[in-house]
Amino acid sequence: MNDSQLLSAFQELHRLPPKARKRETLIFDACQLGVMLRAVLFVEAAMAVGAMFQANALLPWLERFALLSGAALPGTLGWLVVTCSAKRLLARLKSPVQQGIGIVLGAVSGLYGCALLALMGPVGPAPWLASAMAGALLSAVMVAALVLRAKGRMPAETAARLAELQARIRPHFLFNSLNSAIALVREDPGKAESLLEDLSELFRHALVSKGDSATLAEEVQVARHYMAVEQIRFGERLRVEWSIDPRAGSARVPALFLQPLVENAVKHGVEPSPTGADVKITTQRRGSVVVIKVTNSVPAGQGKPGHGVALENVRDRLRLLHDVQGQFQTALIDGRYQVRMEVPA
Repeated sequence: MNDSQLLSAFQELHRLPPKARKRETLIFDACQLGVMLRAVLFVEAAMAVGAMFQANALLPWLERFALLSGAALPGTLGWLVVTCSAKRLLARLKSPVQQGIGIVLGAVSGLYGCALLALMGPVGPAPWLASAMAGALLSAVMVAALVLRAKGRMPAETAARLAELQARIRPHFLFNSLNSAIALVREDPGKAESLLEDLSELFRHALVSKGDSATLAEEVQVARHYMAVEQIRFGERLRVEWSIDPRAGSARVPALFLQPLVENAVKHGVEPSPTGADVKITTQRRGSVVVIKVTNSVPAGQGKPGHGVALENVRDRLRLLHDVQGQFQTALIDGRYQVRMEVPA
């Protein structure tokens, strides 16, 4: 094997034409369950406050709130459904256009709510203009919140990406891997070639941008390359078990999120122990949820590992990608440390 294969990952960055690096950007995303819940609660809270202007007692307020809520809720759900369904189309438009469409759809939703209110038979003429302006205002607030949320995830992803890149190319890991390859060149050239190929794939995945998410199957493959490199380094001290559910492979997860977790398992389980450790990576689809677990045995007397930058980055990126649908937990029980995650299938 020549060194061009090892350096191919770096060359990939220079081969990409400028247009290939540009991808669709959705300024506000209303498709996530957490966003939908917050939007509905926000509109309901606004209706509850609005009902107070025409009621000075609890019972009249409840009646007015029920009337306003019955008119506003269908419009709110309609706004969420339309913006979510048009997600791909909106992503092709410029940011101001996306926000303008969101506000216009809010005004339309307000008019729809007013029509429902008129059908319910409120006292006085239907407030068409006021309803349109209220819908536009509420949607503008929601769009602004979603835009701020989208901007807030960018630096978090950048910091996570830098931390993960440093973990892959940190000097002692790179030098140990190359030294292992050099030692194997004469003794076992085939194994040396396999090690360098795995190392090359790690660099390729670390340096070539794939957006903010990837499939779980892709992340498992990256983790396999990393563990193959470490397997040659630690030999029998590293005992790896893979339990991968093919049905879970299509789940969307943060890009480059699994390798830091298996690296932590090696660092805190295998490195400190003269006898090594057991590492198990499990994926399983359970209905509409995919469960991902990384478990490693911990040497006796070792404190709880893993509460460092890597885990914080994975937790934050999981929350940004899936909001309330993404779960992240850690536990140390009977000498075994486990990271357990749940994502939508």
